[in-house]
Amino acid sequence: MGLGTMNFLSPFAFAFAAAIPVVIVFYLLKRKRVVKLTSSTVLWRNFLAETQASRPFQKLRHNWLLVLQLLLLALAILALARPYFPGETRGSRLRVVILDASASMQSTDAKPSRFEKARAEALRWVDSLRDLDQMVVLLAGAHTVVKQSATSNKPALRRALELCAVTDSPTRLGEALRLAETLIKNQADAEIHLFSDGATPSLAEFENKNLPLVYHRVGERCRNLGLVAMEVRANPENAAQRAVFASVYNPMTNAQSAELELQFDGQTVEARSVTVPPTNTLPVLFLAAQSRDGLFTLRLNTPDDLAADNQVSIVSLLPQPVKVLLVTRGNRFLEKALRGAPQVELSVASSLAAPATGFDIVVLDDVTPAVWPAANLLAIHTQPTNWFGPLANVEVPPIVDWKSAHPLLRYVGFDNVQVREALAVKTPAWGMALVETPRTPLIIAGEVDHRRVIWLGFDTLQSTWPLRISYPIFMANAMEWLNPANVNAALLAVKTAEPFRLVMAEPPAAAQVIRPDGQVASLILPPKTTEIVYGDTTRQGIYTLKAGTNRVVFCVNLMDAAESANAPRPEIALGKYATAAANTRQRANLEIWRWIAAAALLVLMFEWWYYHRRTV
Repeated sequence: MGLGTMNFLSPFAFAFAAAIPVVIVFYLLKRKRVVKLTSSTVLWRNFLAETQASRPFQKLRHNWLLVLQLLLLALAILALARPYFPGETRGSRLRVVILDASASMQSTDAKPSRFEKARAEALRWVDSLRDLDQMVVLLAGAHTVVKQSATSNKPALRRALELCAVTDSPTRLGEALRLAETLIKNQADAEIHLFSDGATPSLAEFENKNLPLVYHRVGERCRNLGLVAMEVRANPENAAQRAVFASVYNPMTNAQSAELELQFDGQTVEARSVTVPPTNTLPVLFLAAQSRDGLFTLRLNTPDDLAADNQVSIVSLLPQPVKVLLVTRGNRFLEKALRGAPQVELSVASSLAAPATGFDIVVLDDVTPAVWPAANLLAIHTQPTNWFGPLANVEVPPIVDWKSAHPLLRYVGFDNVQVREALAVKTPAWGMALVETPRTPLIIAGEVDHRRVIWLGFDTLQSTWPLRISYPIFMANAMEWLNPANVNAALLAVKTAEPFRLVMAEPPAAAQVIRPDGQVASLILPPKTTEIVYGDTTRQGIYTLKAGTNRVVFCVNLMDAAESANAPRPEIALGKYATAAANTRQRANLEIWRWIAAAALLVLMFEWWYYHRRTV
């Protein structure tokens, strides 16, 4: 139903127009002489002084009270009909609403937060649905959740949106858009409405898909500092101290001062003021004494718009001696490099005829053992038959690339390293190529059969590497990366929305997790399982796992520079050329019943003012 370009969401309300003749009839009826002083009598005082009609009905005369009452009744009926002007939409029959629930949506530049503002805007779109329209509600965090399937039921849609909650997880809008794409398939008039600040990784996969995407941007500014990295390692100059490395990120265009506070088990160790350069990351180093296993927490005590990235916690375990077995035919360079690594207790053998038990790490130097050890392994120029396919040799392979960001290659370079001969293999599914040549990787690291493995495809004595400073540094990094204690400590630091895993020696009878907010979650474990997996880690903080007599503390941290850079994007890039520009002014239906109700209220207030002006 419409009036010009105006439409009505509740046209049945016009049935109340039948009350208009009733009002008029009351003014035609004969009045009784009952004097009541009301505010409106001033409008017809002279009329009451006239001769009372002698008939049951009288002639209808000009009366301002009648005009006011008819006007108020008409305004009330019009407001109940909920008139609206259609917005600039394509009249879609299906709308897929994607509500971004990532950490940056907690920013408070939009009050009370970006997420709450986005939800309120999505609720207005629910109100604007016509009878035959349908809507789907998707919550997009690290994983996409369908909160409401396609329906026209507005109470169900409102309920779904009200049950949505923001998380501390990074943005993964690609998964949400892929799901939305399947939902609108073969729907000619469908639209995808994304309520987000646009802080998302690349969406290049949608460049040529012509998605009907409407981007509703929320957020006003970027005012934030964030902790994006933290690591605890032994201080090489003092074994009684721990070195705490951290990085503070400033996405703003001007330098910012920050107050950092380092705590160990809740006690302040050091507080420091720093200045972070604009659009840059500042590395920070703390040295702290540690006499027991405990928890380091670094806080950023500087007011900003996003609190989720202002705290990072890490479980720090005291270093323990690492028992290493070196099986070699006489590589003195390798033996010396291993002995120089921190905490290493080295044993040397020329062959391995039986399983190596009692060792944390086994190093095989150009030796094929009769029985392969079950411990973490550094295999140099040797490998079991099931690691790779057919082998070949390559002469003098030139090193063209290495992954310097990997922990094994920290402070390690291969600029002046020449290799005489190497085994030619393809990178297996279980590993990552760290050092590469045009024909084969030279160093691969990964996990095989629940153990960490580093594989070198060449004999180090047939290269210039042992003469370079990077050689002992690599061996020290390898011992640290292969150390089971460090592997277990790494498992206690989890990124938000990633699962926590713990392998236990015996199957626990029951397990529960105490969340940062104090809530307790009981875990359902399969019979005889020795691995506990807990996936509800969307909130950063300190978690406690209780399994039988075991008590394990693990930390969940955001540490995501993309979330800390919380500037709202004016557009979302869908590949190199396609974009979805912010369309914050688009409204599906602009309802005006509130203005009509306000006009009715103004009419009543005018009558009240007019009465008092005449009687005072």
